[in-house]
Amino acid sequence: MSIEIPGLTQVVIPSAITVHLGAPDEPAENVTVPFLDYIKNVASSELYPTWPESALRANIYAITSIALNRIFTEWYRSRGYNFDITNDTRFDQAFVNNRGIFDSVSVLSDELFDSFITRQGQIEPLYAQFCDGRVSFCPGLLQWGSVALAQEGYTPYEILQYYYGTDINIQTDTPIAEAYETYPGIPLQLGDNNPYVLLMQIRLNTIATNYPAIQRIPNPAGTYDEATQAAVRQFQGIFNLPVTGIIDKSTWYEIRRIYAAVTRLAELTSRGIILSEIPEYTPTPGPEEVVPRVQAVQYFLNVLSAYYNTIPTVDINGVLNTQTRTAIMEFQKTFNLPITGLVDEQTWTTMFNAVSGILNTLPPSVIALPALLWPGITYQLGSEGPGVYLIQQYLSYIASVLEGIPPAEPDGIYGPRTELAVRTFQEYFGIDVTGVVDRYTWDRIVLIYRNLRFGNTSNIGGPQES
Repeated sequence: MSIEIPGLTQVVIPSAITVHLGAPDEPAENVTVPFLDYIKNVASSELYPTWPESALRANIYAITSIALNRIFTEWYRSRGYNFDITNDTRFDQAFVNNRGIFDSVSVLSDELFDSFITRQGQIEPLYAQFCDGRVSFCPGLLQWGSVALAQEGYTPYEILQYYYGTDINIQTDTPIAEAYETYPGIPLQLGDNNPYVLLMQIRLNTIATNYPAIQRIPNPAGTYDEATQAAVRQFQGIFNLPVTGIIDKSTWYEIRRIYAAVTRLAELTSRGIILSEIPEYTPTPGPEEVVPRVQAVQYFLNVLSAYYNTIPTVDINGVLNTQTRTAIMEFQKTFNLPITGLVDEQTWTTMFNAVSGILNTLPPSVIALPALLWPGITYQLGSEGPGVYLIQQYLSYIASVLEGIPPAEPDGIYGPRTELAVRTFQEYFGIDVTGVVDRYTWDRIVLIYRNLRFGNTSNIGGPQES
């Protein structure tokens, strides 16, 4: 059975888009404008008309992709909001109601508004994150950086590949259609056979990768069989829905929401940015001090934003600025913590636990950790915290590749299983077997992890003969 459902399995350009003029939960006006006018408005708000044409084109592709991603995934509507996107740059992209439009931007938008970025082999428009590249930085397109690349002769596609990777396509000539609710109007249940069932089966199987308690549906073909019913019941139980085994409207949109979250999280982890630097807790730094722990907080906030619509994404620049403080306050509000905008020990611990709870649903093979320097702490039985969690993540991946090394369950607690994994690693690679991670053992774990994770197997050594 093939799936052809415009707006659901096939991306369409909506004739109009509804913009909320504020943060998602902030009382504010909604305005509905033609989609093309929206693209022109955002481009005029985000870009300078004097930039090279290649830079303008690349940025307009990104702007259009973000808007279509929000619509295609029903990011806000699946959460009960009555709009498609906000104009709050903490969550989405700039839109200034009734502003003037630059002529050069208008001409290019007329040409490009029906084109967007995807990953190769995917339908969904890419959530093509961008930031200015001077004041703020993020794991996506840097606007001023795109200007420099254009001046060096890069084409728009080459600029996009530079920032988003080589595995992207630009989809063009996308059909225009009226936007409409994707829920089919009647519940899906045992015995049904239609493309909507097939779509839900595929999405449940994707979600099951992150949530192993959900049974994968073998050979999905569009028939709502007992395996599908079981997977739906498991999904409903995990996400606190009435456990009926029927995909009603609330279950439909929760599947849509979680699917969007796990695919966005996969996009983040594929770049290896989430666990980039996670040092131990230290007192809150000053407002302009660039420190690794602030970068870790910013990474954490971006991970959490994939699951909690109240938490905005932030630029990853290591500075505890107003944008980051606001996101921290939203996190604190969401998790019922004192709302201070500061990362005290309670906030840090709660944030780390929330993120590790998400990451622990992912197999080690999809988490790309960087090579971190030893943080100056010796880890041993009884140690706790993010440093221990990193050791466990490193060793879990190593154990998935090398036979004989047991995995260390990533829970941030240096218990007997972690000690055993460390001792086995030390013995395997001819290190003094202490069960303690000092600087030398840390560096060896990181080196072996990086060599295995990124394909340099010629420099890992091997098991020591006893």
